[in-house]
Amino acid sequence: MESRGHSNPLLSFSSFVHQHCVRLGADLTTRLDDTRRALAQAHQNLLSPKHALAATATLGANHVAKSLIGTSVYTVSNSNNEFVLISDADGAKSIGLLCFRQEDAQAFLAQVRSSSRELRNKARVVPITLDQVYMLKVEGIAFRFLPDPVQIKNALELKPANKGGFDGVPVFQSELLVVKKKNKRYCPVYFSKEDIEQELSKVSRASRAPGASQQIVVGSLEDVLKKMEMSERSSGWEDLIFIPPGKSHSQHIQEITE
Repeated sequence: MESRGHSNPLLSFSSFVHQHCVRLGADLTTRLDDTRRALAQAHQNLLSPKHALAATATLGANHVAKSLIGTSVYTVSNSNNEFVLISDADGAKSIGLLCFRQEDAQAFLAQVRSSSRELRNKARVVPITLDQVYMLKVEGIAFRFLPDPVQIKNALELKPANKGGFDGVPVFQSELLVVKKKNKRYCPVYFSKEDIEQELSKVSRASRAPGASQQIVVGSLEDVLKKMEMSERSSGWEDLIFIPPGKSHSQHIQEITE
């Protein structure tokens, strides 16, 4: 999955829009290996789970996908529930655009309708969950995330060294929010700085573990997923759980463990 957080793909892509029959729900068995490999060299300052234990086996795709359950992104499909793709600047390949804000997907829809008579009355904005995106088998098709620009701004404020832009979808984490429930450890990761700040405001001084950092750590979603894929069980990375925007970690954990 390709991502570029500092530019708007809607402005840089060719206006040529076309269809490619890729079912949203078809063959949810294989990851987008080619595009994620291109992200393997991204940021080195990643979220780092604590208290790593003895390693036994690497995390599987199903485990990584499960950590993403509940969070939706938005794209444009035709009346047959098929992805609408756009060409890159030189027309060399087709790209599916996944927006973290529904309003950005609506802007993409407007471009599709203005560029294709065939799709003018048939295209629509549809949600797709990140666990489905992660497991979706797509041959020869790249995806590009369009992050929330507010969160890009928040990430740059937390990492001022990246003045040229933030590469990827920002995610936020704090040691103070790590919880245990039914003998399982959860390390919540947020897509919104405002959400994690709201959660941190609920943490009392008395309940804070000695030596726990109050700092909000920022990394990229693509980087964290790659690190999870490469990590071993009992390393701490399996504790990560991504919290959908607008939800508390307690609410989300309760929903997925019921």
